[in-house]
Amino acid sequence: MTRYYLWLAARSLRSSPWLSGLMVIAIALGIGAFMTCYAIFHAMAGNPIPHKSDALHAVRLDNWSADQPWEEPNVPPSQMTYRDARFLAEAGRARYQTAMFRIGVAVQPDNPDIKPLFSVGRLTYSDFFPMFEPPFLYGGPWTREQDAARSPVIVLSRELNEQVFGGEDSVGRKLRLDGEEYTVVGVLDTFDPLPRYYDVINASAFGDADEYYLPFTLNDHLQKRPMGNNSCWKNPPEDTYQGYLDSECVWVATWVQLDSRAEREAYQDFLDNYVREQKTLGRFERPLNNRLDDVMSWLEAQRVVADDAHIQLGLSFAFLVVCLLNTVGLMLAKFLRRSGEVGVRRALGASRAQVFCQYLAESGLLGVGGAVAGVGLAWLGLAVVRKVSPDMAVLTQLDAGLLLFALLVSVLAALLAGLYPAWRACRVAPATQLKTQ
Repeated sequence: MTRYYLWLAARSLRSSPWLSGLMVIAIALGIGAFMTCYAIFHAMAGNPIPHKSDALHAVRLDNWSADQPWEEPNVPPSQMTYRDARFLAEAGRARYQTAMFRIGVAVQPDNPDIKPLFSVGRLTYSDFFPMFEPPFLYGGPWTREQDAARSPVIVLSRELNEQVFGGEDSVGRKLRLDGEEYTVVGVLDTFDPLPRYYDVINASAFGDADEYYLPFTLNDHLQKRPMGNNSCWKNPPEDTYQGYLDSECVWVATWVQLDSRAEREAYQDFLDNYVREQKTLGRFERPLNNRLDDVMSWLEAQRVVADDAHIQLGLSFAFLVVCLLNTVGLMLAKFLRRSGEVGVRRALGASRAQVFCQYLAESGLLGVGGAVAGVGLAWLGLAVVRKVSPDMAVLTQLDAGLLLFALLVSVLAALLAGLYPAWRACRVAPATQLKTQ
């Protein structure tokens, strides 16, 4: 029976190609606009590590001025001081913990044919790798023992490895950064979570990935200043690098992995006790306000999805509704124009339910046509976004999941649009129509 309904629907669409085309265009315009905005919103608001997003937590301590909060009404800083971050990273009170900040250095390849280049990377602890799970192409991460020993080791991104070593397995080879020599222990495969949740403060959540990773403890002699956000509510105690490290300036991100509620509660108690201890030393003048944000709470707190994205998505959905209302009018005109045909079918024994299903099948075919055309318009819209804003290229991809979603939305929207016209058509009285034939 379904095949018969589809055959009747296809025959009906061919009998009035201009009107059918108008309905397909109306659906396609709505789907194209909605999917263009939804694809960007989906990339921005997605869960970047769904299998453990509730176990990874950004740590925040409120060391800000007693006179005012970091942010109203009572929000602690998004990063922490160097000494607090280092203490927590080396305290070993969680399964995994790390502190990190971005730096920029000059990469000096041994190959004279490759010019030195400026590269941005990250100082972090070895726990970064099992926490955030970047895939390795060659080798692996350094160890906690190498953290403690301040070993001059490095993990490269795939891109930097291709630039410097031609994409070969470079594990064990040497690389010079700012005159310092490091041994390559690992090379990452493509690692580009969207959004880049572990550091949305010092780098764009959708920008370029880090090109290398170095042990955080090497900063004892590197004495690097961060590339990124650095905020102070009072001046450092002395105008030296050590004074900067001892200051209340916040510029280091800190994360821990807590796999259960009990671990989270125990770590929260540990944080509170640490701050109470620091209060006796004259620090942390504000009331206790230490926070552990899981990944999705952290992204929400940092407003990774801009308000503009919500507004654009809402407007595109409203436009889709307007297009569907136009489609309802066109369907109603088309279906009622065929009242005579409906009367004959009813007189020959077709039930109202059968007539209703036939017209819904026609609506579904219109939805499929609108989906195909709408996906094409969405692809074109995303291409325009990439052209106008190249930095948004990673947010403008239509994958298989989004294509299937577009098809489902289009067909469902067309079916919803066809409900009222189909209901009106199946309510046609056969006797009245037969008298006019």
